[in-house]
Amino acid sequence: MKKKWQISRRKMLKGVGAAIALPVLEAMASPLNLKTFGDTGFPVRSVFMFMPNGVHPDRWTPQGLGRNFEISPTLEPLKHLKDDILVLGQLMNRHSIFQGADGHYAKTANLLTCMQIQKTAGDNINSGGISVDQIIADHFKNDTLFPSLEYGLDRIATGVDINVGFTRLYASSISWKNATTPLSKEIDPRLAFDRLFKPFVPGNDTQENPHKKSILDAVMDDAKSLKNNLGRSDQDKLEEYLESIRSIEKRINNQANIKDFSSKITPDIKKELIRVNQSIDEYVEVYAGVDVTEKTRLMFDIMALALWSDASRVITFMYGNSVSNRNFSFLDGVSGAHHSISHHMNHPKKMDEYDRITKWHIEQYGYLLDKLKSIKEGDRTLLDNSMVMFASGLRDGNRHSPRDLPIVVGGHGGGKIKSGQNLIFEENTPLANLYTSWLQTVGIEQEKFADSTRALTEIMA
Repeated sequence: MKKKWQISRRKMLKGVGAAIALPVLEAMASPLNLKTFGDTGFPVRSVFMFMPNGVHPDRWTPQGLGRNFEISPTLEPLKHLKDDILVLGQLMNRHSIFQGADGHYAKTANLLTCMQIQKTAGDNINSGGISVDQIIADHFKNDTLFPSLEYGLDRIATGVDINVGFTRLYASSISWKNATTPLSKEIDPRLAFDRLFKPFVPGNDTQENPHKKSILDAVMDDAKSLKNNLGRSDQDKLEEYLESIRSIEKRINNQANIKDFSSKITPDIKKELIRVNQSIDEYVEVYAGVDVTEKTRLMFDIMALALWSDASRVITFMYGNSVSNRNFSFLDGVSGAHHSISHHMNHPKKMDEYDRITKWHIEQYGYLLDKLKSIKEGDRTLLDNSMVMFASGLRDGNRHSPRDLPIVVGGHGGGKIKSGQNLIFEENTPLANLYTSWLQTVGIEQEKFADSTRALTEIMA
């Protein structure tokens, strides 16, 4: 039975014409600085993409090292982008291994923090620290309309996975403002698009800034009522959440910021806004489990627009929550759901299905890279001025192995990254070494991140 103090995870604060989702609360659970630019004169954009459930371990790694490598079967959709990617082998998120941490959750929530999460079946979640994307977001927060954007395909998971004793809240976020504050993701293409671009779509009925009237002012009565029914910890968490929204609203409503952002909406961007807006209008999500290719690509179109217009320079995207069991029967040769198939027990048919599912994810990743590569920035492209990571928190879903993680980084980091290579590092090299290099590439002078031991100078120009 639901207790008086318990509220639904889908609870919204509502007011006249406005609604905002709540952060994770206890009551929801049961028990442009030039030195930062590359040599292109444009800012370096960062995208971190997560795929659940690992990969076929024998079909992922390319043959050959350095620039003399052959694309592997799984990475075949990226063959035409070979010179634009780095395939990185033998990286490991060391803190994803600790006593009682078998399974997916300890290898997902800390993908971008590289710290040990706190094992809990409750809501006292802790990722161990701030995620690398949020360090970058904080660095650029005064240069863009949004410090960061968090996107995905699945809503937040709740409850407890009794098989491993972890709360499913760890399944839903890879972006952490701090150790105890995950950033929830937007999963609806229409809401994601309108939040960024609604006033700038040519022919739109209103050109008024959608944030001109404070969302918080509209929902404050509801917030006060909710607060009276929360415990002290939840009250503090709600206050912190509302204040963070207020801070973003102040930034968005600053006329200088709006004018600066408006100046970046070029005629070419407006054309793309019209196309994407129309595509979203035509898109209908009928029910869960259908072909999500169109939805994924709509989200990627929005991400490309956000980076192109400099609405934000940092984006995370989750193809699915940890332990995702999305049904991929819409793919030829696949009959079943992702997590179930990932426990293939070395059965040839299941392993083939497993690889086909991974290849679909890689195809979508390639779609985004192609999109960024098609956008000119000076004499280069948006992909030249970006770093786009594709990763899973484990190697093989059948063994839950966090060693030799499947990682690809697309883009050239503003000319600072030596792409077009397959690199195999020393066994169990900290994943945090990649993030240390990443921070330095975007212009953040930081010698160490989490458990890093050095920067990966092999990838840096």
